[in-house]
Amino acid sequence: MDNRPQWGTRAGFILAAVGSAIGLGNIWRFPGVAYENGGGSFFIPYLFALLTAGIPLLVMEFTLGHKYRGSAPLTYARLSKKFEWLGWWQVGIAFVISTYYSVIIAWAISYSGFSLNLSWGKDTQTFLFSDYLQAAAPGELGGFAPGVLIPLLIVWVVTLGVLFAGVKKGIELANKIFIPTLVVLFLIIVIRALTLEGAALGLEAFFKPDWSMIANGKVWVAAYGQIFFSLSIAFAIMVTYSSYLPKKSDITNNAFITGFGNSAFELLAGIGVFSALGFMAMQQGVPVSEVVSKGIGLAFIVFPQIINEFPAFNQLFGFLFFASLTLAGLTSLISIVETFVAGVQDKFNVSRTKAVLFGGGVSAIISLLFATRGGINFLDVADEFINSFGVALAGLVEVVVVIWILKQATNLQTHANQISDIQLGSWWKICLGVITPIILGYMMIDKLRAEPYGGGSYSGEFLLYSGWLVAAGALIVGILFSFISWKKDTIELPADKEVSR
Repeated sequence: MDNRPQWGTRAGFILAAVGSAIGLGNIWRFPGVAYENGGGSFFIPYLFALLTAGIPLLVMEFTLGHKYRGSAPLTYARLSKKFEWLGWWQVGIAFVISTYYSVIIAWAISYSGFSLNLSWGKDTQTFLFSDYLQAAAPGELGGFAPGVLIPLLIVWVVTLGVLFAGVKKGIELANKIFIPTLVVLFLIIVIRALTLEGAALGLEAFFKPDWSMIANGKVWVAAYGQIFFSLSIAFAIMVTYSSYLPKKSDITNNAFITGFGNSAFELLAGIGVFSALGFMAMQQGVPVSEVVSKGIGLAFIVFPQIINEFPAFNQLFGFLFFASLTLAGLTSLISIVETFVAGVQDKFNVSRTKAVLFGGGVSAIISLLFATRGGINFLDVADEFINSFGVALAGLVEVVVVIWILKQATNLQTHANQISDIQLGSWWKICLGVITPIILGYMMIDKLRAEPYGGGSYSGEFLLYSGWLVAAGALIVGILFSFISWKKDTIELPADKEVSR
């Protein structure tokens, strides 16, 4: 019998899947990407990318996890023992992301406190880098940044506490609390931003279409890149979560709800962010283009500046904004850590408690590197390389292996169609077999041709050990883990599941 833990409700799974997708990046990455790539016209390639890559990939990963009933390593081992390393590679990528992602959540917790008396002052950039992070030069550790350690401890206590409680009583319950709370808090922020003077200017900048950019190939690649990175695809999350689905679960419907739920939140974030940027631009008497920022600069430099200018209740709305960031980050971090907790539990046949202590504990210890004064530089480079040469490449390899090498498209299609209302047709195979690998391949080639990351601010040596070696390390560790033997009978599917080999 299949004794794998299961979600208590379908809503619990969807909330968890959407929660893993809705992360810090949705709030600060999507608005900037849309603005830079044609504004309103960007939504056409964005929607096309969602329908031809995002949802098809979600369907594939949901089906893999549901059919083969395991973490990413166990799923790929059951699919073909030769490709177990692919599952461990994706787990390794998730592990690396967890080590620095937790630190950014710690910043959000700190800023929730700073917002109560606007501690960041007028010069928010100096406050972030000099006063709070006390940033050291690239390559230097410089000791711990005191203000980061305590909130980082809180992040790990909450995350590991949820994971200790299990799938139904931990992850599902946490998402049922965190996701609705996040949506309510962020809706309050958006509504307030829409009422600010100048909000219309920001929304015009965000939605005004530049139709001349539709023909630009880079815009389409940017749309696929945004969809791919925002849906938590190719680093083991969706495969792991779907392995907890009951036998009769509507896979394609769940994938559509997850994909569109994530995109709806991204659109909401764009409306809120650009309404606030429009207000800031009017206050300063400059065009919106001069106040647009992205990445951590938008969240921890520009938004504190905007909050400073609010006509009333600055502290309240500052707290709500950074509390939203905290909740968005925690839901994603919980799902990321669950991938390697599940992998360790499956591979070594240990209790969940031991798997959480080992997997989560090691990640928490390594995260201390990013809590040092030099941590911001390690974080910046590691994030760029693990996403560009980790997640994207792993996604490309995943599609090629599953669809082209193992020729599992028909097998997976049949499994999904048996239990889903929305039937998969030839469009699904074409999207996965042709469109997705072409786009991901182009993205990889484009990244390799680009100038060294950082524009010269980082030395080649620093990029080597904090970027290239980190990305390569996830793959190497994944290959090494695949050589470890499974416990007896673990790799066999439960008796009530059948698989076509």
